[in-house]
Amino acid sequence: MSLLDTLEKQEKQLVFKTFDEITALEVGQALVKQALAEKAPVVIDIRTPDRTLFHAALPGSSPDNDHWARRKSNVALRFHKASMRIGELNRSKDRGVTPDLGLDPLDYADHGGSFPVRLGSLVVAAITVSGLKSQEDHDMIVKILEDYLA
Repeated sequence: MSLLDTLEKQEKQLVFKTFDEITALEVGQALVKQALAEKAPVVIDIRTPDRTLFHAALPGSSPDNDHWARRKSNVALRFHKASMRIGELNRSKDRGVTPDLGLDPLDYADHGGSFPVRLGSLVVAAITVSGLKSQEDHDMIVKILEDYLA
């Protein structure tokens, strides 16, 4: 199975029945617990298109991680796909986040670490981790969502 197939499968499987502020808090706290256990210097951000529901900056993270989290979540919220999937799709077409695609690289980043929150087919939020390697940011979210949604 290709990486793109894996990412698409994760998006189809990790779907919420409900999602609200309490859900965001629970998922955010689970991510914080995991990140602290791994001593991961990350920022964790859960947001809707117009509101931050959860945010934590852990030891070792920097303000730059906040900007990366915002840029990656913008990708997930705009394209309704994981930021890692958009990055892989872009690389497969030999393109990236550029103004000729209508995307300002200061506002969008197609690196792993932001995952769309789906209610059925509707995307209502993005869960983002920033501070590790692209794949590791993505994998931390997937691991927590697999446990939370089980």
